[in-house]
Amino acid sequence: MKPLLLIIDDWEGQIAKNKCWDQLRELVEIEFLGIPIENAPDSLLSGANFLMTLRERTTLTKEVFARLPQLKLVLQTGGHAYHIDQAAAKRQNISIALGRRVKAPLVSVPELTIAMMLGAMHLLPQAQQAMRSGQWPLLTGRTLSGRRLGILGIGRHGSRVAHIAKTAFNMEVVAWARSGKYTQTGNDIPRLSLDELLRTSDVVSIHLRLSPESTGLLNDERLQMMKPGSVLINTSRGGIVNENALIAALKTGPLSAAGLDVYSQEPLSADSPLRSLNNVVLTPHIGWTVEEVFEEFAQIACTQLQQYLQGKLPEAELLA
Repeated sequence: MKPLLLIIDDWEGQIAKNKCWDQLRELVEIEFLGIPIENAPDSLLSGANFLMTLRERTTLTKEVFARLPQLKLVLQTGGHAYHIDQAAAKRQNISIALGRRVKAPLVSVPELTIAMMLGAMHLLPQAQQAMRSGQWPLLTGRTLSGRRLGILGIGRHGSRVAHIAKTAFNMEVVAWARSGKYTQTGNDIPRLSLDELLRTSDVVSIHLRLSPESTGLLNDERLQMMKPGSVLINTSRGGIVNENALIAALKTGPLSAAGLDVYSQEPLSADSPLRSLNNVVLTPHIGWTVEEVFEEFAQIACTQLQQYLQGKLPEAELLA
């Protein structure tokens, strides 16, 4: 009897259609779970040897692992495992393989970031809302050219946003990085203190990892010190910004607009005040959900499982 691979959270159906699974069907049984894993029958979970998950869509708790007694390997797409009870996995001798090799988000997230900047500065939310209601609005937007972009976190995503902003839009780019962590990239970008960056930037774009230090970093005090008329873009993690303080800053200033792809709680509640503000570009965490990312996720997971079955999965790809 072949071992069972259970693939969960493929909401868009992009993983299922990848041809790489055809190469694995001689080695493993593959089942795509169309319901939340906590609702799956024990008869299915008890026989699963391998699990593929999509980013942080499902929290893998000790209770979930207890229902997977035969589980040997989690193929975790993306480069982190914040949502996995790693201690519980270790107790059950479950290995976790990370998809650190994925490259497509390094294109898709910066592209969405720039799109949000353009949308906010050119008043696209206001224009679209008015046009859909039959109006022909008189709107005055602003260009990105010549304005200062402040980047919080000048790592893989932040450095690419900086490159596009400088070369394509002639923006002045400055950055702040926690503890100088990202000084190895973008050395031609001036580093400012966080307060100075917020006070002087026309657009602020967040590209930090969520951590105890970054959670709530942009609180009411810091949002209120931002430059009047400035724009905030967040395609990183919602928890970095205090959402109530952000709503206040959008309603009464100093912010003129924001572009948000991430939120403190996801999905964003239907009654969130953010949904009623016409100066906010809102998207449902789509920075990474592009065809190219799903293609890479599937290919990496297929390769990792083949390597695991051959006893050749590199230690560097496993969560320590």
